[in-house]
Amino acid sequence: MNQAKARNLPLSKRGMSFETVMWVFTRATALLMYGFILVGIVGALMMGAANDMNFADILRWALMPNVSHVENTNLADLAPWATTFWKLVAMGLFVTASSHGVHGVIVVLDDYFAKHSHRQIIRGICVIIFLAVAPAGLYVIWTS
Repeated sequence: MNQAKARNLPLSKRGMSFETVMWVFTRATALLMYGFILVGIVGALMMGAANDMNFADILRWALMPNVSHVENTNLADLAPWATTFWKLVAMGLFVTASSHGVHGVIVVLDDYFAKHSHRQIIRGICVIIFLAVAPAGLYVIWTS
């Protein structure tokens, strides 16, 4: 029986390709999203306990910590929700989730285009759409 020898490259000979960087990016943005969601959940539970909120309002706040999301709740005071900290958390969650999602769309679309030039065009279009939509989303979060 003839077994193939495993190919092991030392770290000094391994290169950092674009695909390796994007693999790390996907894992890093996923971990960042978990971190932002955890901050949102802990904050929502603490503020929900202090303000006697129901579970739906706590989840609404935890997954998108933005003061406009809690306007329709029965809270007497919205000032604790309208701080710069919560706006930064919402903005961080928005940017990491949208960039993670755009990269996912690019990976899926890469499977449908055989030519390298077509893949580059699709990647460019996705990045341009992200760069056009992200500032609008950040503006909405910051001004609400």
